[in-house]
Amino acid sequence: MLSVLSRWYKERFSDPQAVTLVLILAGLALAIYFAGGLLAPLLIALVLAFLLEWPVAQMARIGINRTTAASLVLVLFIGLMLLISFGLVPSIWKQGVSLIADLPSMIDKGLITAQSYINQYPQFVNPSQLDTMVEELKKMLDTQHLLDIGKQLLGYSASLLVVMVYAILIPLLVFFFLKDKEELISGSKRFFPTNRDLARKVWNEMHQQIFNYIRGKVIEIVIIGVVSYIFFAFMDLRYAALLGVLTGMSVLIPYVGATLVTLPIALVAFFQWGVSPEFGYLMVGYGIIQALDGNVLVPILFSDAVDLHPVFIIAAVLIFGGLWGVWGVFFAIPLASLVKAVINAWPVPNNDLAKQAVNKTTES
Repeated sequence: MLSVLSRWYKERFSDPQAVTLVLILAGLALAIYFAGGLLAPLLIALVLAFLLEWPVAQMARIGINRTTAASLVLVLFIGLMLLISFGLVPSIWKQGVSLIADLPSMIDKGLITAQSYINQYPQFVNPSQLDTMVEELKKMLDTQHLLDIGKQLLGYSASLLVVMVYAILIPLLVFFFLKDKEELISGSKRFFPTNRDLARKVWNEMHQQIFNYIRGKVIEIVIIGVVSYIFFAFMDLRYAALLGVLTGMSVLIPYVGATLVTLPIALVAFFQWGVSPEFGYLMVGYGIIQALDGNVLVPILFSDAVDLHPVFIIAAVLIFGGLWGVWGVFFAIPLASLVKAVINAWPVPNNDLAKQAVNKTTES
């Protein structure tokens, strides 16, 4: 057994380039895992600078000074974020508060409807199951539970100062990353081993894929969110803006997100219209949006960025989401693509050496 492991190790890790690649990846993973909270502003700024590098590079290519280009792009980006924050967030917050306020009456209506179905079809549903569900709902909605939620919200509001610091710190970091890109890259190379050709090969393969994926994912979120909001507003569905944003954000979790967001949409539509033609039209329209997203929009946006089997995508979402939360979910597919690129670029052991090692093991 030991000889087999020793032979495998010599075959796979005898190349110094492979060892360097492993050390770089392990170092980055450990730094993010153990110091992700401390490095959060830096990581967020790096991601934003990576996304904004393309317009800055295009402006620099036509002769605009890089400092000026970085300033213009950053100002436009901040303006867009402020427009979204002050134009969209208040409406979403208002609808979220309204949904919480209407939740008890919606639950009462749902219980009445469920009781009527139980009375009509007692052979399918046990009345004791409804009683158990009612007791659980009462526990969830009791005064003490609501007070606990309020304390949690107050605790979150205490982090407002941190948000304000981030709002100042992150744009500054993004500006310097964009303006002094070449200087920062050349300076950071001192901390990496010199024999990093394999790591450079993996990065060159991943660079465009990561950019295409993040850009495509942002475009997908905007398109699905806007289209869903327009459709919900056309159908006069309550909380249209809130549900539209949830639908757009659901694309962050492939396959699973669309299923999860369907539940609140169906519940709100059911409590608003009941079992009616409007409810059916809404669910059919929502299904068409999801079908067009999966069969038309995703292939167009990610044809060059994602070449992974759905099983590996779901596994990546579960693994990296469990490790790094929301950021892990967002970058699950690029990280899975990185793993694939490393496997593809890994040096293939010399067959002659492998045969010799097998023969020596057999003879001994």
